[in-house]
Order: sequence, then structure tokens, then C-alpha cells
Amino acid sequence: MSALEADIEAPDLEAQSREAIQKGSKSFAAAAALFDAQTRADAEMLYAWCRHCDDVIDGQTLGHGMSPVADAPARLAALYAQTRSALAGETPTDPVFAAFQTVALRRGIPERYALDMIDGFSMDVEGRTYETLEDLLAYCWGVAGVVGAMMAIVMGVPASDLATLRRAQDLGLGFQLTNIARDIVEDARNDRVYVPRAWLAELNLPVEQLTDPARRADVAALARRLVEAAEPYYASARWGLRDLPVRSAWAIAAARGVYRQIGLDVVSAGPAAWDERVVVSGRMKAWRALEGGIVALRSATLDRLGAVPERPAMWSKI
Repeated sequence: MSALEADIEAPDLEAQSREAIQKGSKSFAAAAALFDAQTRADAEMLYAWCRHCDDVIDGQTLGHGMSPVADAPARLAALYAQTRSALAGETPTDPVFAAFQTVALRRGIPERYALDMIDGFSMDVEGRTYETLEDLLAYCWGVAGVVGAMMAIVMGVPASDLATLRRAQDLGLGFQLTNIARDIVEDARNDRVYVPRAWLAELNLPVEQLTDPARRADVAALARRLVEAAEPYYASARWGLRDLPVRSAWAIAAARGVYRQIGLDVVSAGPAAWDERVVVSGRMKAWRALEGGIVALRSATLDRLGAVPERPAMWSKI
């Protein structure tokens, strides 16, 4: 037994990671329950590390309660160092990095993907602004698109299968554009503005007015544009399901349906979308999970009878 195994037993890592996902993302936790046992454990351990890195930079706990961080550059440097150390096989002292090391080494997650995720958080530390949608998508890659690629590898997709990883990337991009649409006002209150500045200029909407209730109709128009921008990525991601095991395809199809529903609900609510946080009801989540099962079965059967459509000419890092 190694020193790591003696200090931090794998079941403890899995239990702590499962707790993190259940508190940090009820939607993803519900989808992850559809995985087989090993894939679920690995996906939850990867999620726990992603969640931890985000929390460290945003001064929050399990995705809640964002607050200013005075030592963000030092925190960022520590994340890079701890991640490189874990990937090099050195013994982590932090259970989150021990969990990440376990799944990264078992599944062969490339170092460049792990570091690309932290590069995404570095954009927040730098206070990066995004002039165009293409600029924003480069950020979305770091904090979500690359997470989709890593999750696909956890599900058994070879790191060399770039075609399937591009579809997984697309799902992450769709997720992040949806999150940005839902959280425009909350993010602006925390001095985070992800909406392309060119879009704000078109509406003559200064950054400082994003939180002004009098401009909610304009904010709703921006959210609709973000949700519409996400749609081609959700459509592309659907064609990656056929290359996953059926249970994994079901889990991802369910998550895809739930997150896409968030965007649809934001658009449907219009200016009222920021009166309270938009969440998907339990009944709708159940429906999207059922629908995901049907989509997964179709992907494993009928979709295999024909050729996969070419991925549209969209932004891609992979």
C-alpha cells in the first residue's frame, strides 16, 4: 500500500467527491447516478476537483456565495502547482487533489487539458473582457469545454479520438453559454461580465447598468442571444452520444436536456428571469432524464446505421 493509499483511502475520496457534487450541482449529481459504478466514482472525483478549483478562485463554497479574493494570483499559482504535482505522481496532501490524481492517472487525462481548465480560471483572475462571441468561447473552453472532453475520457473515449472529444467539448460550451445567460445579473454584481462587449455596445448598455432593473428587457435580449448561440453546440453534442457506453450516453443526454432546459426557461421568463434564480423543476428533470434514455437508445441503435453529420463550422479548441 502506498503512502497515499494509507493516508487517504479510495472509498473516502469517492464519498467526499459524491458529497461535493450533490451539494454543488444537483442537476449533474442526478445525471451521474445513471453511470455504472466505476464511471460514476471517477466522474464525481473529477467534478470535485473542477468544483474546488472554481471555488478557490471565486471565494465560494461548492459554487455558492461568491466573494472577492484578495490573493487570487497566489491561489491560481497554487492550483497550477498542485495539479502538476498530482499528475506527476507525487503524493497529494489535499484529498481533492488525491481524488483528481486517482482518476487522471487511471483514465489517462492529458496534462494539457487539466492545465487548460486552470487557464480558464486565470482569465477571471486577470479580469479578462470579451469583445466578441469568439473571445467568450475561448473562456468557455477553459472552464467548461475542456471539462466535457475530460469527462468523455473518463467515460472511456480515447484521448486520441478527437472527433468524439470535439462533440464533448461542444456540450461543455453549450452548458457554459447557458450558465452565463442565467447568471448575467448575479455575475455583474460580482464584477464579472462575460457578455461580449460588442453586444453591449449594440444596445448602448453600459456594464454598470447590467444590474439595473430598468434595463432588464435589454438583459433578456442578451440572454436570448447567448441561448441561441448555445443551440448549435447542443445539437453537435448529440452526435457524440453514439460513441459512449449506453449508460454513459443516457447520463449525458439527461444532463444535456436539463441544462438546455435552463436556457429555454430563461428565455421564456424574459425580463422576469432575474427576479429569482431560474431552476429546472423536479418534474421537468425527470422528464428530461426519461427523454435522455430514449435519445441514448436511439444513439446506440438507429444512429449507428447512418453516417454522423459533419460538425458544423463552429469554434473549436480540439
